[in-house]
Amino acid sequence: MVVLGLLGVVYGFMDANSVTEDNISEVIAAEHHGHGDEHATEGHGDEHAEEAHGEEYGESASHVDDSHGDEAHGGMTKHEEHALHQIHNRPYSALYVAAFFFFMIALGVLAFYAIQYAAQAGWSPVLFRVMEGITSYVLPGGLLVLAIAFVADSHLFVWLKEGVTEVGHENYDKLVAGKSGWLNKTGFFIRGLIFLGGWSLYRYFSRKFSLAQDTADDNRNFKKNFRISAAFLVFYIYTESMMSWDWIMSVDPHWFSTLFGWYVFASMFVSGITVIAMITIYLKSKNLLEFVNDSHIHDLAKFMFAISIFWTYLWFSQFMLIWYADIPEEVTYFVTRIEDYKLPFFGMLAMNFIFPLLLLMNSDYKRINWFVIMTGIVILCGHYIDVFNMIMPATVGPRWSIGIPEIGSILLFGGLFLFIVFTALGKAPLLAKRNPFMKESEHFHY
Repeated sequence: MVVLGLLGVVYGFMDANSVTEDNISEVIAAEHHGHGDEHATEGHGDEHAEEAHGEEYGESASHVDDSHGDEAHGGMTKHEEHALHQIHNRPYSALYVAAFFFFMIALGVLAFYAIQYAAQAGWSPVLFRVMEGITSYVLPGGLLVLAIAFVADSHLFVWLKEGVTEVGHENYDKLVAGKSGWLNKTGFFIRGLIFLGGWSLYRYFSRKFSLAQDTADDNRNFKKNFRISAAFLVFYIYTESMMSWDWIMSVDPHWFSTLFGWYVFASMFVSGITVIAMITIYLKSKNLLEFVNDSHIHDLAKFMFAISIFWTYLWFSQFMLIWYADIPEEVTYFVTRIEDYKLPFFGMLAMNFIFPLLLLMNSDYKRINWFVIMTGIVILCGHYIDVFNMIMPATVGPRWSIGIPEIGSILLFGGLFLFIVFTALGKAPLLAKRNPFMKESEHFHY
């Protein structure tokens, strides 16, 4: 997977870089010919965004699209320059979407794991080692996301473009300049390393205490895990929200939602629980988790169902209020996605809400392994498309596709994820033997 993924990623960059100032006009002409008038101009979203901000911030509403005849850099029109930038953004965006998707699975599992310890849950200790294995990806996965962000620079984050905060510069943006106290490269990476450091420290000590408890003659290590899990959840609530603002929402620096941190949390939480269920079922099929019964799978599937409904509630709360209020600088976010990303936008809703609702509503189906696996595949695909919808409209506009760069990136990070997780799973016994709730967990029936 990793090798195939690397080949796909390399091809994506080579293909994007084959479009230059010399042939961009031919590429645009081919787009016109291939799609007719549907994508004749390159960014409905840009039009709406500029209309929303133009008058208030002293910019022309036609800053990007209205000057097709004006000369820009290198003899290109501004339309061609913008199109070239979007084409070059695509491989970076594909890498970033896949990297964040697999990272957020591990981070979602870390939160679920901490909740089990803090709640002193009696049903889940037989699954702790599976969760610990998945969370081993948090640190390498997070570092990869930050590395891609560092290398991609303004290909992903427009607020990193040269001159965007300098009055009088052609790239000056008054709104972004007003946010520069938060949106700056130094702050972005310092915060990112603090987030990752805190999450990784918790994961390190929790794993350490969990393994130590296996050979202990008292519950001291379990109590330590309980205390640090409760403290971690407070840290996590704050840092997960800030991470979602930095790593996701800031690709659209003119737009914000106060619900966004919760929305991203719901996506990572349900994705993480789904992967716990899928890996548990796989290991059980290999006779490696004989102490896990169908009631444990049933409970995981209940969480998959419940958090899918919670995600839908948050999605609708955010969408309905913004759409109903119809404030231009807010609604442009959804107008862009509905106009240029109709299939992934509405397809995501079907995959993340309708499918889990229909497939997991019946209690008996939650105990059928292949049914849970099938639902899990749909949920994971749906939440990948959710991340895709968050990033791509801001970076590549209507020039999106799920092709070789995107599939290559999924294979690359999916392969790394599986390698790191299953390597960690092989390093310790799959049963946390001396957990004080282990007997209750082993005999759990619902």
